[in-house]
Amino acid sequence: MAKKKYYVVWKGIQTGIFSSWDECREQISGFHGAVYKSFASKEMAEIAFKSNSEDYLGSGKNKNGAEGFRPEISKEQKALIGMPVQESLSVDAACKGNPGILEYRGVDTKSGIELFKVGPFPEGTVNIGEFLALVHGLAYLEQRKSKIPVYSDSKTAIKWLKDKKIKTKLEQNLVNAHLFELIDRAINWIKNNKYENEILKWETAYWGEIPADFGRK
Repeated sequence: MAKKKYYVVWKGIQTGIFSSWDECREQISGFHGAVYKSFASKEMAEIAFKSNSEDYLGSGKNKNGAEGFRPEISKEQKALIGMPVQESLSVDAACKGNPGILEYRGVDTKSGIELFKVGPFPEGTVNIGEFLALVHGLAYLEQRKSKIPVYSDSKTAIKWLKDKKIKTKLEQNLVNAHLFELIDRAINWIKNNKYENEILKWETAYWGEIPADFGRK
């Protein structure tokens, strides 16, 4: 069982200590210059949050210029986790605000070529976008009789797909009515279609950002 981690967000949509990567990701996705890091215990995270982020992050930056946690990975760990399947589809979502302007897309993992892109929607969440991207990806591959795997970096979206339902605090209104129509269509598709494509978790800590990432962190 994976060890529990706590995530400190010094700069983001909301700052604070979060108990899961998905919660942390919602605060940093689409926020330019987000500063964050994971810790092995809540006590360490609380101390870090009250301190200067530079004391914990050093000078490293990701490809988009945003500072964040990138663990030191040994050769043994890399060998254990392996490398992503190149012949696959990768999906991701981006949301400016939470809730905020949402869009999602799917790309060919090997080449990075964009295969579909949907949005923007005026009011949505990252988790909803990640879920819709997964279902869209499966429908896209089903139409093409392709059984290649699909990668997502969202545990929440993968769980919603498995459960065939979503759990969101976002309430339906006139602004996001079309988005909720797509959610209903996606859930209906899952319940009425079988797929053989393997749904795989993208290991961001080992491989970097998923190829479908919008590059806005």
